[in-house]
Amino acid sequence: MGVFSRMGDIINSNINSMLDSAEDPEKIARLIISEMEDTLIEVRTAAARAIADKKDVARKLSKFTAAETEWAAKAELALSKGREDLARGALQAKSKAANMKDVLESEMNIIDEAIEKATSDMGKLQDKLDEAKAKHKALLIRSNTAQNRLRVRETVADHKIEDALSRYAALERKVDDLEAQADAFDLNQGKSLESQFDALEGEESIEKELAALKARMNKPANKPATKAKA
Repeated sequence: MGVFSRMGDIINSNINSMLDSAEDPEKIARLIISEMEDTLIEVRTAAARAIADKKDVARKLSKFTAAETEWAAKAELALSKGREDLARGALQAKSKAANMKDVLESEMNIIDEAIEKATSDMGKLQDKLDEAKAKHKALLIRSNTAQNRLRVRETVADHKIEDALSRYAALERKVDDLEAQADAFDLNQGKSLESQFDALEGEESIEKELAALKARMNKPANKPATKAKA
């Protein structure tokens, strides 16, 4: 199973579980990024082990390559000295070294392929991780914006706001009444309605008295009665 398919299975399993429990999208996005980061660490660790294995195999390969060359030289030396038995033993040792070299070279090829695959996987996974982080940032902005909009909507829809506005409207009406009373007071020059009627009644009484006075003054005086002649 490839690293990406395995990672996908893990992520899908966790996401389905979180979706079933109605987790928020931002939390799910963090989970995906966390799973990808863990997988990237795992791939890097595997690549590091492969590189260490390659170094170990390279040392062994160098050792058996040198041994093959050395036993070939010893076989020639023994044969030149007439020691066919030693030459035969050296060739057998050379054959074993050659076999080990072939095995190690095969292992080296497998390790090289593993390192190449791990390098490719790390590159792809890093690109996916960078993309996921960028999308997560955008998702976080969208989520915060949506939450702020929701809070505003909930605040506007709150009955307490409506009650406060209603009380404020009542306060405005009361102020309007006070202003109207003040305007009316100014129109009457500061006089109350009762005092104005009293003033009118007083003026009417004065007028009556003045008219009576004029009537008395304009009335001609009574002439004395004439005495009768004797």
